[in-house]
Amino acid sequence: MFRSLIIAIPLVLFTASATAGEADGIDCNHAITQIDMDMCAHKDYQAADKKLNDVYRAVMAALDDAGYQAKLKTAQRAWIQFRDTECTFEVAQNEGGTIYPLAYTGCVTKLTEARTKELQAYLACWKDAAKCGG
Repeated sequence: MFRSLIIAIPLVLFTASATAGEADGIDCNHAITQIDMDMCAHKDYQAADKKLNDVYRAVMAALDDAGYQAKLKTAQRAWIQFRDTECTFEVAQNEGGTIYPLAYTGCVTKLTEARTKELQAYLACWKDAAKCGG
């Protein structure tokens, strides 16, 4: 039980202070405290997630077949589960530490950015088969 509290406290503090940090205008290029670095990492993730969702919607709009749309939706849901599970594993050695939120958020941001590039490639290919490379 004590270990669970140690893990939960940084996550609760991170979540509760993220909104305040954005309002405070933290200079992420010079963040030195763990809380500031966590908030900056969260901002980076939010930007990456927004871009992913924008590209996903563009791909869905480009797919003019309900069957293709259903397949992409299923793939995206599976990818989200993979991303979250992969990052939980990748940063497991930091579990319970103050760096855990930063490490986890960095991982999901990195994988989200990679998935965005994959979806952008699908979109380019769908719009112009010559860009498919194969």
